[in-house]
Amino acid sequence: MTRGSRAGRGGDAETALSRLSRPPGARLPDRAFHHGSRALLFLLLALSVTFFFPLSTGLQVSTYEVGMVADEDVIASISFGVPKTPEELQLERSSAASAVPLTFELQPEAADSMETDLGRFFEQLAAAAQAATPSEEADALLSSFGLTLSGAQRELLLEPDTLALIRDTALRAVRELMPEGVLSESGRLSPSSTGRILVKTIEGGERYMAQDSVLSSSQFYERATQFLPLDTGSEVNELLRLSLIRFMDPTLRYDAVSTEQDRNAARRAVAVLKANVLQGEAIVRANQQLGESEIERLRAYEEALRAQGELEDPGLRVSGLVGSVFLNLLVLSVLGFLLFFFRPDVYGNFRWMLLLGILIMSFSGTSGIIARNGLPAELLPIAFVSLAAAVLWDGRLALVLAAILTVIVGIQGPFQNVTAWLPVFVAGSAAALSVRAVRRRAQTWIFIAIIVGSYAAVLLALGLVTGRDPQLVATSLAWAGGNSVVSAILAMGFLPVFEWFTGITTDQTLLEWADPNRPLLKRLSMEAPGTYAHSINVANLAEAAANAIGANGLLCRVGVYYHDVGKILKPQYFIENQPAGRNPHDKLKPVTSAAIVREHVTEGIRLAEEAKLPQVLVDFIPEHHGTQEISFFYEKARQDVEDAEDELDPEAFRYPGPRPRSKETAVVMLADSVESATRTLKDPTPDRVMELIDSIVDSKIQRGQLEEAPVTLQEIGVMKRQFHKVLGGVYHSRIDYPQTRHLTESPASKSEDDEAKTRAASASDRAPSKQTGSPPQAREPASIDEEA
Repeated sequence: MTRGSRAGRGGDAETALSRLSRPPGARLPDRAFHHGSRALLFLLLALSVTFFFPLSTGLQVSTYEVGMVADEDVIASISFGVPKTPEELQLERSSAASAVPLTFELQPEAADSMETDLGRFFEQLAAAAQAATPSEEADALLSSFGLTLSGAQRELLLEPDTLALIRDTALRAVRELMPEGVLSESGRLSPSSTGRILVKTIEGGERYMAQDSVLSSSQFYERATQFLPLDTGSEVNELLRLSLIRFMDPTLRYDAVSTEQDRNAARRAVAVLKANVLQGEAIVRANQQLGESEIERLRAYEEALRAQGELEDPGLRVSGLVGSVFLNLLVLSVLGFLLFFFRPDVYGNFRWMLLLGILIMSFSGTSGIIARNGLPAELLPIAFVSLAAAVLWDGRLALVLAAILTVIVGIQGPFQNVTAWLPVFVAGSAAALSVRAVRRRAQTWIFIAIIVGSYAAVLLALGLVTGRDPQLVATSLAWAGGNSVVSAILAMGFLPVFEWFTGITTDQTLLEWADPNRPLLKRLSMEAPGTYAHSINVANLAEAAANAIGANGLLCRVGVYYHDVGKILKPQYFIENQPAGRNPHDKLKPVTSAAIVREHVTEGIRLAEEAKLPQVLVDFIPEHHGTQEISFFYEKARQDVEDAEDELDPEAFRYPGPRPRSKETAVVMLADSVESATRTLKDPTPDRVMELIDSIVDSKIQRGQLEEAPVTLQEIGVMKRQFHKVLGGVYHSRIDYPQTRHLTESPASKSEDDEAKTRAASASDRAPSKQTGSPPQAREPASIDEEA
């Protein structure tokens, strides 16, 4: 996370937010305005929280949970009933309905009708047997009744004895069996829990019959065949069965309307109350562990009190409201004082304070909606707030914010139980501590896994302590998992909006600006390749040094990429882009050359702002030069004019500044000068490189360029050692291969004897230049500052 000033982005006129973010002056009105605006913000937050969680005055009997131990007696002040749960009521009503026997209507006239039809049929069949052509007459008669018989069956049926036997047996079966009641095959009974049916007669009488005593049509046919003599053949049995089937008219008919009426009556008869509590009766005793039945009684008591208006006490409404606001304000004040004493950077920036207020309000508002609708506490979006705060600022501030929000919801009625607020605190803490450097979008799923894991651990622990049903624990974990996914995705999705509002640049945004295909970097690499290569080398130096002192190494790297973009306009006037032996400054006046060198700072700022570069990156362009003197051209100008002190303007030969105001820009100032200077060393041995680094850093300190940067002498020492370590890897010696020695060897070294050459090659080191050069002076070479 890096911080950038938003000054100058909306013109010269200061906005109200920027005025509120200015440090307070020494005057009392200024200090009162500065601190009063923040106090007002916290007061508005306390009022908002109170609005989201309206007071529930009167008795609070619903705060008890299963597994708790009552700290006092709860005595019923009114009589009330304990209703059954919807599930219990539905189950009992279903059981009552299923216990109602099926209702059938007995119709004895059906037996008379069947007997008459059978008698007429057999009479006509007997007449057909006496006809001249009995077979033809019988076939016609059978066809008219819808009966199809084989020739043998027809001849057997036409025999007088067989016909008489079948007729008498059929009529006997109808007279003896049908009055008891016979069902059709389609109305056959299925097994019932009652084991009986209700039979209604035409006269209005009712009687219950055992279910297994009721004959179905198939059972009736089987019983009818039993009336035949034992020696009767199967053909006769079949003819009897076919005759009965043809004229079957069941005497028991299912009465669906009466059955459903009886079932509805049974359902209505089920009591909706499982118990009645009398006035003065103890609902819960002190020191008693609460089970499901006690909780049901307490909830029923609360509803009864609410129905009678005894939970509303107008006399306590105002005082309770004031007390709630004051309590919420006290909790929020802890956060305010912590920011004031330990995070003055956050406290002083009103935009940041306002965003913290928005996060608190969004969490409280969502929590209020969850409480009003009776949704589970696992849906409280603590991960959204913690992740956003941790990415924008750091994990410590996010952890404190999560603790404050946990206390805020924990003092509200719906979430006062430990099973509600403890998972919120653990999940919020896990979200805060899971964030380090967010450099990949895929890290969101790592956050989600950590948060869900913390939810699982705390819910499992609470489940074991309270003896909660494992299925309920699994349901709570499912809610928590969905909440974690949505909260993390929303936090990462809103991050660009938060960055825009606060002016904070996160590592994700820095990585996006580090893309070499960005138009500005693409132009730099194509139009000023020497500057681009120099920027890459300085970036390596600066990142290593920044990480060593605990600064933001990624910010240093990306800032260095853009620190010299102003050279795009006139790249040939800077030494790293000049061909050997050609320097256009030789034909210019010193004041013109100095103006060109100064111009790359101002033009770099312009190009960066046109590209909408974050302000924290734009700051690297002027601050890496500070207010250093462009000494080479200044000295040259003094030599070219007489009485230079009167005619030369020193400011024309000085970078516009400001001096470095952050650790990162201070690191880049030193890394830029060190990298440029080491290129001028003829023999970059480790000792000479270290001597040069000491000289450059000391000169920056002597000139006061690091006075505004928050770096210590100890950190400067760490930076110097890190510079030396990285440059040692860049300028290490290499083997002088015989095949390429004629390209790498200087003319002077070629005159050495063969023995010296052999020793140099066998030492696996490149022979140092014979030009010893002078040791670096306290003032760096002109190319360090002027870059021309």
